[in-house]
Amino acid sequence: MEEILFTKMHGLGNDYIYINCLASTPRQIEQLAVEMSRPHTGIGSDGIIIICPSMIADFRMRIFNADGSEARMCGNGARCVGKYVHDYCLTDKTTISLETLGGIKTISLHTGADGRVSSATVDMGSPEFRCTAIPALHTEETMIDSPLETSIGLLRLTAVSMGNPHGVVFVNSPADVPLDQIGPELESHPIWPERANIEFVSVDSPTHLTMRVWERGSGETMACGTGACACVAAAIATHRVDPDKEITVTLPGGDLKIRRDPSGTILMTGPAETSFEGRYLRKSRS
Repeated sequence: MEEILFTKMHGLGNDYIYINCLASTPRQIEQLAVEMSRPHTGIGSDGIIIICPSMIADFRMRIFNADGSEARMCGNGARCVGKYVHDYCLTDKTTISLETLGGIKTISLHTGADGRVSSATVDMGSPEFRCTAIPALHTEETMIDSPLETSIGLLRLTAVSMGNPHGVVFVNSPADVPLDQIGPELESHPIWPERANIEFVSVDSPTHLTMRVWERGSGETMACGTGACACVAAAIATHRVDPDKEITVTLPGGDLKIRRDPSGTILMTGPAETSFEGRYLRKSRS
């Protein structure tokens, strides 16, 4: 048996299995993500995140979804990585740099009375609306509130990247959206060469949004940090919220605080929590 030490963590219920890979990485990591993420025969999670050494930042994060596909960026995961490396004494810094496939992110750690990280603020970078950079296939340079025919009727979709591709749809009530039906359809729509995360969001006030998310490779999740940032970026671009105020984004797992820095970057603040630690015994394979 191969023994793998892990820590289960979550940000607003967006849960991943975290593995310290600073010394070595388990074999067949994509298949391991599938095995460990299964709710009945594994541990149950939205995927696994491995923490690796980096030549250009303090640490490197790799994210593998529950289906084994590798994601470019995860805001909730980045906050939990910050908590992991601090609470396990892998760094004494309260501001760290994290290498991801979506670029290097800066994470500011906020500790509680026990000295452990309770929340974190991640500089998520600037939103990208150019279709060629997202990537998204569209006849125009950007895809903002553009009509799209779907199985549930005509939707207006905004394409934006926060280090990974997102499709944001503004609706009156996210709770009424048949997400199990339209989520997979939009995730794999031909406009997305690399699939996409899909958000349905309502504007409750100039400083408050409510959303549900269908994440590529994982399905509906309780929270998505990059998705919340994408929704705020899309709401600003379509003049639906106050661009100079902090925006509260309510997800099924709780609230994130999102604000646009004067430089144009998006700052996300939210909790990071440890659920439990364990040993996963993996059967050896030839």
